[in-house]
Amino acid sequence: MELSVNIPALLFPAISLIMLAYTNRFLALSNRVRMLHDKYQLIEQRHIVFGQIKNLKYRIKLVQNMQTYGVATLLSSILCMFFIFIEYQAVAKFIFAVSLITFSISIFISFIEIRLSTKAIELELSDMEGLEDPSAMEYLRKKFEREK
Repeated sequence: MELSVNIPALLFPAISLIMLAYTNRFLALSNRVRMLHDKYQLIEQRHIVFGQIKNLKYRIKLVQNMQTYGVATLLSSILCMFFIFIEYQAVAKFIFAVSLITFSISIFISFIEIRLSTKAIELELSDMEGLEDPSAMEYLRKKFEREK
């Protein structure tokens, strides 16, 4: 299979959009940490706020790794295009494979971070009674019972 410059160039819009999404998540997490830190200094229910801050700190590390792998994807795509340009197809194919792998890692870490964000919301709401997390089937059953 012959690689053309267009193939790695197809990753550019995807990488740009995903990096924008990662940056937005990072900014949101940073603002939340700052707010929770101020709240931690003022309230007595510190264990809940501490748990939230701990979760957010880990999620920020994940976002940092997501961004790192995203940038590595962009750089390897550019490098791949360079090797296509100078007609070193074997090297270009290898580097393109690396860019796909780093992009996959970035998205997988994003998946983990999204899963952790739901845990953060559960922790936030843990002090409220009656908000138990039902199974999907139980939720649907209750939803349809209300509509009848």
